[in-house]
Amino acid sequence: MEESVDRIAEPWGGRTPYPRHGAWPTRVDTHLARGVAEHEVQRWVQSASILHSDGDAMDIAVKDGRMVGVRGRAVDRVNRGRLGPKDLFAWQANASPDRLTRPLIRQDGRLVETDWPTAMDRVVARSRELLDERGPGSIGFYTSGQLFLEEYYTLAVLARAGIRTNHLDGNTRLCTSTAAEALKESFGCDGQPGSYDDIDHADVIALFGHNLAETQPVQWMRVLDRLEGADPPRLVCVDPRPTQVARHATVHLAPRVGTNVALLNALLHETIRHDRVDHAYIEAHTVGFEELAARVKDCTAEWAAAVCDVPARLIVEAAEVLGGADRLLSTVLQGVYQSHQATAAAVQINNLHLIRGMLGRPGAGVLQMNGQPTAQNTRECGANGDLPGFRNWENDEHVADLAEVWNVEPATIPHYAPPTHAMQIFRYAEQGSVRMLWISGTNPAVSLPELARIRSILSGERLFVVVQDLFLTETAQLADVVLPAATWGEKTGTFTNADRTVHLSDKAVEPPGEARPDLDIFLDYAARMDFRDKDGGPLIPWHDPESAFEAWKRCSAGRPCDYTGLSYGLLRGGSGIQWPCTKDDPSGTPRLYTDGISWAHPDRCEAYGKDLVTGASTSVVEYRSLNPDGKAMLKAAEFLPLHEAPSQDYPFQLTTGRTVYHFHTRTKTGRAPQLNAAAPDVWVEISEADAAARDLAEGDLVEVGSPRGSLRGRLRVTGLRRGTLFVPFHYGYWDTPAGSGPNATVPGRAANETTITDWDAASKQPLFKTAAATLTLVEKGGGQHSPAPTTTASRPGRDAGVPATQGGPDALARQTTDDRPAREGGRR
Repeated sequence: MEESVDRIAEPWGGRTPYPRHGAWPTRVDTHLARGVAEHEVQRWVQSASILHSDGDAMDIAVKDGRMVGVRGRAVDRVNRGRLGPKDLFAWQANASPDRLTRPLIRQDGRLVETDWPTAMDRVVARSRELLDERGPGSIGFYTSGQLFLEEYYTLAVLARAGIRTNHLDGNTRLCTSTAAEALKESFGCDGQPGSYDDIDHADVIALFGHNLAETQPVQWMRVLDRLEGADPPRLVCVDPRPTQVARHATVHLAPRVGTNVALLNALLHETIRHDRVDHAYIEAHTVGFEELAARVKDCTAEWAAAVCDVPARLIVEAAEVLGGADRLLSTVLQGVYQSHQATAAAVQINNLHLIRGMLGRPGAGVLQMNGQPTAQNTRECGANGDLPGFRNWENDEHVADLAEVWNVEPATIPHYAPPTHAMQIFRYAEQGSVRMLWISGTNPAVSLPELARIRSILSGERLFVVVQDLFLTETAQLADVVLPAATWGEKTGTFTNADRTVHLSDKAVEPPGEARPDLDIFLDYAARMDFRDKDGGPLIPWHDPESAFEAWKRCSAGRPCDYTGLSYGLLRGGSGIQWPCTKDDPSGTPRLYTDGISWAHPDRCEAYGKDLVTGASTSVVEYRSLNPDGKAMLKAAEFLPLHEAPSQDYPFQLTTGRTVYHFHTRTKTGRAPQLNAAAPDVWVEISEADAAARDLAEGDLVEVGSPRGSLRGRLRVTGLRRGTLFVPFHYGYWDTPAGSGPNATVPGRAANETTITDWDAASKQPLFKTAAATLTLVEKGGGQHSPAPTTTASRPGRDAGVPATQGGPDALARQTTDDRPAREGGRR
């Protein structure tokens, strides 16, 4: 069956119901530019989504050397042909007329065009000068979650063994570092235990701080299809907002922001009190149960209700649903990761699965989700601060093994202290010890907290800033050198999604002007710096994406993220494949920990863990004494008060987040007409009760303030929990109305003007969801409406009279559905 659907008005498209343990039916979504018929497409080029962590497989339509559309890949295990709104429309940003096409350098206070040799000579000259005068610690790198595996690995080698700096991290620090840390704390190693396929088999799906409908929309389609099929799952949702997930939930818990640990301890208390635990699994595969049970002994539902401002009966009901599950799947994202006690909360979710024995079976798993399309690669390849291949920087044998792979002396690789996390790198830049910062594929002048401070750091005279990006972003405007990069569809490489599925993305079209792939830029820099191995040969001997991938395979060999069974040929033409993937098992590994815990042994683990309260590192001696056999670790945590609580002066809690129509700081989605029109400007959400108490209404212009800054936006009144404000973080000042900019003195529209410079002790992830705030009316709406979409969590309250969000003819996408009913029985 074929039909055309407005995918702005209906972000998740039509339903294809299927039963538990059945096969998810195929539905191929296609969108082509107006006036282009499918028979006119000259080539379809394999790729996958670059705008969220789903890894939705797609083909790029090419006509006359340009992109003209996309379609989902029906054969792929991740999406079975489906695409979300960002997938369908954001490809248009590649051809935006404001793409960077030539390098820029700063002369006399302004950026001017130049050629590549001049730009790179300036970068190399400053690098050598700093290395001679101040040493490797004067140079830092801050990268993305949107490059390709081959590029991250190359960056990690040149930074760690070329420059020899400890200052390398990614903006994955903002979205996925807690996921990685929580997995290390529980399992001794990073690596997603579960699989998207677990959605097909679970009878209970719990979503903790995870607006799946808007952050991974294709997997929400999968949940919706299960909900309409036979034997549907029950949903438990923990979120202060009335998301689409909350509206479909059996139990919706909307706790006070920052109280996740209290809520989770109560759920653990109820689970243990009613003996809904798998004692045999606990005995065979875990350590620490007695301490956990003692910690949560007094964490009753009534206690948590007072802390979280959630009815005790709902906590009990949620615990009954979780404890009674035959196959429990839990997903976790920014509502946990960017909030108070982030790692401690994420670990308690792991604990819930461990004490129930809910791991390693179809439908029983944990998805500590990622926020970005290649965040997993940043972590695997060591571009997030860790060592490549999930090696332990404190284990001399791991360092020596990596040194052998790179053919350098072990002392070459910095391992004298923990790798420097992003927030500390910026602090070093502020203090003056980091004098050069190379930023690739990210926009910290909008995405980091307390933006006035970040602008001050990036514009300081002492700091030499290199920005490698597609557009003249807010960050690029502050740079000393700007390097024009090629992007998705303009280069070849691999990337790995949140459930360890590796996809190949082939080059479809040429990049504009003189823009270059990030890999080529890094290779050029390494050659100009003349980095050498211990035998005098080139430190980086590879020369193109495929040879870089082959080099990475050697680095990954025998490690948890083993890629040795993969190749470009194997990945081309079919479905993505989950690592670990070896030559003995080229079909990959659907789930980890199917037969116990694999990588927690003291000699093999990626990390020895940290104190969840202080972040202090556990020594190898302590780790060996507590976990000599390498079992999963049940780590308890007490609830602690928020660092910044509401007060008389700042009575609200401000939480920030996302919408289904935009990605990060809108550098791509803001340039796609359909997506921009769906959510063109910032807005502020408030509860119906708080609006009524302050005589506020839909469309009123308000100012949100914190001790650090302020922003203005039009009001949307929703079912948000009382005492909370929500602002999407996507909006910077590059497309702000006149009167604001990088040096603005009037309130702008960036949510991070207000957020706090604070981070989780263990994961070092910034806390974007816990600021205290005030709300002031600027002017009444006078019949105006908020630009917030009506289709999502920002749906207005009753009788608001807000026009429905629609995309019109340009937002139509064709859906081709397999009409055959989903077959009964398992397929995995």
